[in-house]
Formats: sequence, C-alpha cells, structure tokens
Amino acid sequence: MADKQIIVLGGGFAGINLAKKLSGAEGLQVTLVDRNNYNFFPPLLYQVATGMLDISSITIPFRTLFTKKKNLHFRLGEVEAIDATVQTVKLSTGTINYDYLVVATGTESNFFGVDNIEKNALAMKNVNDAIKLRNYLIMEGEKYTFCTDEDEKRKMRNIVISGAGPSGVEIAGMIAEMRKRKLMDIYPELDGQQLNIYLVDGAPSVLPPMSEKSQRYTQKTLENLGIIVKLNKLVSDYTDDKVYFKDGETIETKTLIWTAGVTGIKIKGIADDAYEKGNRLQVDAFNRVLNYDTIFAIGDACIQKTDPEFPEGHPQLGSVAQQQGKALADNFVALVKNEKLQPFRYQDKGAMAIIGDQKAVADMTFPKTTLTGWIAWFSWLFVHLFLLVSYRNKFRTFWNWFNAYVGKGHSQGVMVGQTVTDPTALE
Repeated sequence: MADKQIIVLGGGFAGINLAKKLSGAEGLQVTLVDRNNYNFFPPLLYQVATGMLDISSITIPFRTLFTKKKNLHFRLGEVEAIDATVQTVKLSTGTINYDYLVVATGTESNFFGVDNIEKNALAMKNVNDAIKLRNYLIMEGEKYTFCTDEDEKRKMRNIVISGAGPSGVEIAGMIAEMRKRKLMDIYPELDGQQLNIYLVDGAPSVLPPMSEKSQRYTQKTLENLGIIVKLNKLVSDYTDDKVYFKDGETIETKTLIWTAGVTGIKIKGIADDAYEKGNRLQVDAFNRVLNYDTIFAIGDACIQKTDPEFPEGHPQLGSVAQQQGKALADNFVALVKNEKLQPFRYQDKGAMAIIGDQKAVADMTFPKTTLTGWIAWFSWLFVHLFLLVSYRNKFRTFWNWFNAYVGKGHSQGVMVGQTVTDPTALE
C-alpha cells in the first residue's frame, strides 16, 4: 500500500509540532508548506524588534530541522486555493496532491477594517514586522538627532502601543527598560528629553485573559516604569501623526505599534460556512474541519468547542497549538493502523507575561497560584528557552539574555536591509 500523503499548511507552533511528531512514522509522508523557508518563535519577536535578540536566535530553516528525517519534506510557497473534490492544493509554486490536508496557517494582524491603521501602524506578527519595527525605531532615533522642528521632535518622543495583551505589555516594558538603561548612552542628544510610552486598550484591564492579581501587579509595574496606561480606550483612526480614540481624545505621535488583535486567514476552496468569528475553522473533537472528511485544522486557525473544559473554544495560545499538533499526529498514526481516534483535550498549564527586567507574572495551574516578580520572570525565561525549537536557538538566546540582563550588554542596534540615502525617508 502506498504511503498516505499529508500536506501541512503552515510551519508555526501547530504545524512544526505535528511534523516533528510524525518523523519516522510508517506509512506517512509529510510535506510542510510555508511562505518562508524558516520556523520562527513568535513569543520573542518583540525582543528582535527592540534589539535584545538577533534574528538567528529565534529562527531556523525547515530543511535544517528535517535533515535525515526521510518522511518529512518542505515546500516553499503560498496557498492560493484548495480543491477538496480532487484533493489538491494550488500553491504559488505549483500544485500538490494530498490524502490528508492540515490547515495550520495561524493568524494575521486584525486592523478591524481601518485602512489608515493598516497603512500607518507598525504590526508585530512576523519576522518581517519585527525587522521593520526595529529599523523604524533606529531610524527615528537617528532622525531625532538632526531634527530642528520642535513640533516634529515632540511627536517623535511619543510612542503609542495599542493592545494590552501579552505582546503589548512585553514590548511596552522592553522599550521602558531601554529608556531607563540604555537610551541616553546610545543617544546623548536625548539628554533631558522625555520619551513618553503609552499603552492603550479598549478593555478595562491589562492582560485580560489572566488573573486579577496578575492584572493589578502588571498595571502597577508598568506605571512604576513610567508607562502611561490608558484603558477603556478604543483606537478609531491613525492619520496625520495623530491617534484618534472613540471618545474623542487624541495623541500626537510618529509611532503607533499595533498588537490589538488577530484574525484567521481564509483559504479559497473552503466553504464560508466552515468558518466562525475571527475566520477560525470549525473543527470536531479530532480537529477535522466541519463537512470535510480529509481536511483538518489546528492551532490559531481553528476553533474547537468539543473540549468539556473549553466549551467556547480554546484560547489562541502557542501551548494549545503545540498540543493540538502532537495530538493530531497521534491520530494520523492511528488512522493508518485503523485504530480508534482520540478526542483532543487541552492540558492548561497556565499563562505568563514578562514586563521588564526581573518583573513578570505567571498564572500557574499546578498548583493553582500566581507568581509575580523575579520568580515569575525567571520562570518565563526558563519556559521560553525550553520551548525554542533547536539547541542552536537555545544557546544563542541564552547568551544574548545573559549579556543583556547580567552583563548589561548593548542591544542589537543594527538596521537590516536598509540604506540611508535619504535620512528623512522612513520606507
């Protein structure tokens, strides 16, 4: 009997864990498709954007990961359409056939239909976004040193971060730490000038999914770092260097960093009624897409309401994606052996967020408690170091952290892929 062909669309947390778990599985050939030739670690993107880590610390080529794994293959390309009738996927690089298809495409930034925000804000969703943000922040610092317009300089000194979830909190805290520890050394021209950091969100608290204790500690810590926290504030527009809020308030700024929401990525060929709110594919207990026998979805791309502990669906977290990828891999092995499939059950191990140097929060489930301060910070570092895909990534990241936190080393303040022929240009 010919091997079953499994096509995995997307190499994030869900897709890479599925593929790795199927390494060496008899009767299965796995092809992972991604628009990039590398896997990256999203929780540390903000550290690339702010210069604590270099790109190689959080990325590794898929082909390097798949070396000597004979049933794992990689295909570079973007998905254009699916034909479920003949079981083919049309890519920008050709068409491939499948016996089973897995959608693990994750999410993209949600700008809620506001064109000006999509055009002018800086997102934080992928490696390109992180590099763009780092280049932008460095360029703004350089521009400030020779700008003579006081109105422009005042706008440059305001940084607005929209979205007070983990990503927003972490990048706000990182910029605040940079302001406190390094900015004056790197840019002496800022001496005596106040860099204002605003963290804004439409919710009534920071870190909405976490415990009240974590929320209180986080907001107090952010404010102690000098961050201006504005809650119940919905951003409605961003144009002409001004952030507009629903209540009429505005903030003048050259920099709006957008971490306020995500949405799934629709694929041509999958019926609209298979999607739910947020463009998440509806799946059964085995991650099979509604009304499709051979198409599955895992991670942020899907919503699963069959788990008794999560009747409204699982949170869009990396830990959910990892567990779903591994569970589906086990079920594919069971399919080949004509064994019974096992329904997915998420093992909630808690949530955590880093705020600054030796400042973090962690909601633990076993035992059920909340950690704050340096214990939570150390736990965050340990967990994220452990979750990195390769030993090379672990070593590079550990060394950069050691240099930054212990040795107080300088950040990776290098612009990538940008030549300053016109210092006033930002693109």
